Amino acid sequence: MAQYRHEWKHEISLSDRLVVRQRLRAVAKADIHAEDGRYFIRSLYFDTPADKALREKLDGVSRREKFRIRYYNNDFTVIHLEKKCKLGGLGTKESAALSAMEAQDIVNGRLEWMPGCGRTLVQELYSKMRFQGLRPKTIVDYTREPFVYAPGGVRVTLDYDIRTGLSCTDFLNPDCVTIPAGDGQTILEVKWDAYLPAVIRDAVQLDGCRTGSFSKYAVCRRYD
Repeated sequence: MAQYRHEWKHEISLSDRLVVRQRLRAVAKADIHAEDGRYFIRSLYFDTPADKALREKLDGVSRREKFRIRYYNNDFTVIHLEKKCKLGGLGTKESAALSAMEAQDIVNGRLEWMPGCGRTLVQELYSKMRFQGLRPKTIVDYTREPFVYAPGGVRVTLDYDIRTGLSCTDFLNPDCVTIPAGDGQTILEVKWDAYLPAVIRDAVQLDGCRTGSFSKYAVCRRYD
């Protein structure tokens, strides 16, 4: 079972992003999967007919979960189904690989292959689609700049250019139109295991910046 990690989220300005980026470049390393220091992420989020995941987020429910399918840099050869769980200020993520055909089947509601696929997380998604009505809800696009720092198992990301696919859930379709979501903010996320080293704490410290609970999914759902 995946281990829970500490998580901070801050909504910051463009000028703050530039400051934090320079500080992190001086003390941390760029993620090896980033191209020119960044990569593009497209996610497809799931929810129930009653919007359980959205409502729990907006209501501040301490223990909650959400499912999504995700790929990076428009590369359909590596697609992951993910389940994110939150418990207060802690978070964890489980992941399972999907082929492009499997991802498209899920989008199209062709689910009969899922119970016998041998992947526990895929089988869990099937169960919740079958019995809770979980369905693809919205596409969320953004650019991410990731940094890693080995002591403490730290990962810091700067996410921006957040876009929503509105009612389109065909997330493998390159013609799916997206529009800007939110107010052009940058989301600073800090995740760590046992402890947060002082050098990283100092690098992400900004005047007047408080830990928040920003959700890209919730912001994009405003445009339904």
